[in-house]
Amino acid sequence: QVQLVESGGGLVQVGGSLNVSCTASGITLSTYTMAWYRQTPGGQRDFVALVIPEGLTNYRDSIQGRFSISRDNAKNTVYLTIKDVQVDDTAVYYCQAVRGLTDYWGKGILVTVSS
Repeated sequence: QVQLVESGGGLVQVGGSLNVSCTASGITLSTYTMAWYRQTPGGQRDFVALVIPEGLTNYRDSIQGRFSISRDNAKNTVYLTIKDVQVDDTAVYYCQAVRGLTDYWGKGILVTVSS
């Protein structure tokens, strides 16, 4: 059974930094494109960042420079680092594993930014 489990969310103050993690079981994460999405209260789920198996990354234009996606294949984990967090970064963050027509989602983790 495939599981993606996010961790590391919580409350952070404006201007601070946060790391969220997604650990996979049941799949070899290094063979998947891994992506992060976020969903704000009352909003839709939006793309944030992705990393392909070869290591190339792509980011949503509006968050360029503040977000960083990385993976640790030995730990079967992908990370999202958020710097200089803003109130608008408050959202539930989801990780996704994609390979061909198959994708898996985590249940999400809440990040709340306080001013």
